[in-house]
Amino acid sequence: MAFRRALIASAIVLAAGLVSACNPTLRSHGFRFPDGEVPVINVGEDNQASILANLGSPSTRGMFDDDVWYYIADTREYLAYLRPETRERRVIAVRFDADGVVKGVEEYGLEDGRIVAVVGRETPTRGRELSVLEQLLGNVGRPSVDQFDGQQNLPGGAGGPRRR
Repeated sequence: MAFRRALIASAIVLAAGLVSACNPTLRSHGFRFPDGEVPVINVGEDNQASILANLGSPSTRGMFDDDVWYYIADTREYLAYLRPETRERRVIAVRFDADGVVKGVEEYGLEDGRIVAVVGRETPTRGRELSVLEQLLGNVGRPSVDQFDGQQNLPGGAGGPRRR
């Protein structure tokens, strides 16, 4: 009778563990505002110092234009072993003029994102691929370094040390 109760109790604990493992987990990443709050950025008035004081350091800066600061936040849902799915994304882009004054503010969401197709090809390199036999016997018949009299560069390229 005690064995049966222990078996039933362990089955209930195992079932509860399996059910709770299927609950999604939400994780927030990046810059967060309290719910519903919109950052106040005044175009033409705020500068880089005031933006740093109010919003903190940006998540990233523009790759080719250092005068654009991006504040990025997203929420991802994790479910067991499946790939995480992005539920919400908010990107605030703050553009500055040459004097460091805010020139413009744009906000982007998840709907503004684009899917980028990744190409799995490899970039070809110059030359040709050698077989195993060509690699093993590649130096057979080539002159050794000792045959050079020191007036010429060593094989493999110019600029190396000269032998005397």
